[in-house]
Amino acid sequence: MAKEISRREALKGGMALAGIAAGISGLTMSALAQGEEVVPFTDFPADFNPNPKPGVRYLDTRTIQSFITPSDQFFTVQHYGQPVVDPATYKLKITGLIGESLELSLDQLRKLPRAEAVVGFECSGNGKARVNGLAGNARWSGTSLMALLKDCGLKPSAREVVFFGADKGTEEVAHGGSTTQVEQHFARSLAVEDAMRPEVLVAYEMNGAPLSLNQGAPVRLIVPGWYGIANIKWLAHIHVQDSRFMGKFMAREYVTLRGHKVGDETLWNETSVSRIQLKSMVARVTRTGSKCRILGFAMNDGTSLRSVEVRIDSGPWQTATIDNSSTLYSWKLFTLNWEDPTSGEHTLVSRAIDATGNIQPTEEELELKKTRWENNAQFARKVMIG
Repeated sequence: MAKEISRREALKGGMALAGIAAGISGLTMSALAQGEEVVPFTDFPADFNPNPKPGVRYLDTRTIQSFITPSDQFFTVQHYGQPVVDPATYKLKITGLIGESLELSLDQLRKLPRAEAVVGFECSGNGKARVNGLAGNARWSGTSLMALLKDCGLKPSAREVVFFGADKGTEEVAHGGSTTQVEQHFARSLAVEDAMRPEVLVAYEMNGAPLSLNQGAPVRLIVPGWYGIANIKWLAHIHVQDSRFMGKFMAREYVTLRGHKVGDETLWNETSVSRIQLKSMVARVTRTGSKCRILGFAMNDGTSLRSVEVRIDSGPWQTATIDNSSTLYSWKLFTLNWEDPTSGEHTLVSRAIDATGNIQPTEEELELKKTRWENNAQFARKVMIG
């Protein structure tokens, strides 16, 4: 039987946090100024629908007005529907290769040392077909997963930490020429080293309010620098084990197939979607008189950015201004002033460059990536200047 942790145990010294930056400053650079008007994209899908079906929501990136994405605009997807979990009876189970199994109520989680972080992420299936609308940036509050696991007493043989959501569905699993149908919970895992990073949160608030149903109420996981698939919603159970977790969403889905040239041979490698690939996009163009302003965002795995650059038509790459509200794991809003644009249609594209010298790739450079996941190609936009 799992042991229900007492308040005294929950607050003992082992739960001390490893400080996560929480402060953010107000942003005015993305809001429309007096007399400023949006210049429409000529290539924006006419049938774009930010709410294509229940439980699914895209961010209309043309409407970004602030550094923090409002909770009711943050993107939403799920795989097994949206389970309604009663906060009053909620229990987070922690089992496996730990000193003793635990159960924590929502109230007990809230009494643990509090941590906050501004974290932006996107769905690994995000791309130009959805106008890169599966993205957002929010302030998350909760408690440190690292501190929680330390308090549980990880055993030396622990290799992976598996996170199970309350959402579940029936899957057909093939094996040995036959198939078996099983009901399973949505689940993903992290290597112990990744789970023990101090910035990983067991979160119960978003932008200063309790999580909504769309965002995994009452508790979800936030893994800064990783794609949305790792940020388990409706978190119900944490299990520590000594072997690789091979669930559907680790081993069969959300797997990227990528080729690598080695001499004259192409070697193919399949990897589970994990850290956010370096990416940026132009989200909006506005005009005030004869001057235009280009706004976009960049995101990656937390590696420091060296710059974001924008190219207009076939001109030179120009360095954009990155908003100083940016934090290590937030998205980075950027702007570029476009002086006296000529009339006619123009093509705009951005690229991010990180501190290690990695440059956001072109579509041609991703030719050997054969799956839709982790599409971080440069994204050309077209606007008409009248």
